[in-house]
Amino acid sequence: MLNSILLQIVQGAGAATDTANQALVSIPQQNPTVDSFSLLDLLIKGGYIMIPILILSVLAIYIFIERYLSIRQASKFEEGFMNNIRDFIYNNRIDSAIAFCKSNKSPVSRMIEKGIKRLGRPLKEIEESIEIIGKFEVYKLEKNIVILAIIAGIAPMFGFIGTIIGVIKIFHDISLQGDVSITTVSAGLYTKMVSSAAGLLVGITAFILYHWCNIMVEKTVQKLEYSAMEFIDLLQEPSK
Repeated sequence: MLNSILLQIVQGAGAATDTANQALVSIPQQNPTVDSFSLLDLLIKGGYIMIPILILSVLAIYIFIERYLSIRQASKFEEGFMNNIRDFIYNNRIDSAIAFCKSNKSPVSRMIEKGIKRLGRPLKEIEESIEIIGKFEVYKLEKNIVILAIIAGIAPMFGFIGTIIGVIKIFHDISLQGDVSITTVSAGLYTKMVSSAAGLLVGITAFILYHWCNIMVEKTVQKLEYSAMEFIDLLQEPSK
């Protein structure tokens, strides 16, 4: 009698297990979905204020590349340039010295050419003519660099405007929905945070590029000043 009761209990438990397994199999398996979130989506969530910030970033990169290539080209001096000028002057080959300067498309060659054309005049006048040409060459090197400084100043301001727009959007959505849920304020928060971050990033980048270009200009100016001083010393040396 006891054995038959235990057998029924075991059979009942097995049937319940089979029923549970069938129920689990019948439940459809749902794979977790992961929302893709690209950089473009993030920028779009920043709102229309991202357009001027994007334009400023492209402008800053373009100006930096253009100035970088121009300054680097201007800083390249031909090795032995002053030695050739010295030989031409000592051999009284002034026309050859001027032609040699014209063949070198560099700021230092244009400065020295101006000085050679003033030979025979007082040394002070020669120095002043070289200095004037040097100022024009430095002006060419610094062309448009100040725009980087302007971008560094106004890009964060656009980001701040985006922050204000985001806050206004948050209060507007709250007034329409009547609650302060995260869903209601999420759009405004995106506009606020993304625009602020983008404005600061563009401003900091432009600030770094501005000082980078200034450092390159200063190094080139030092080379120009050294070449001008070397030329004046050359004129004061006794002819050989």
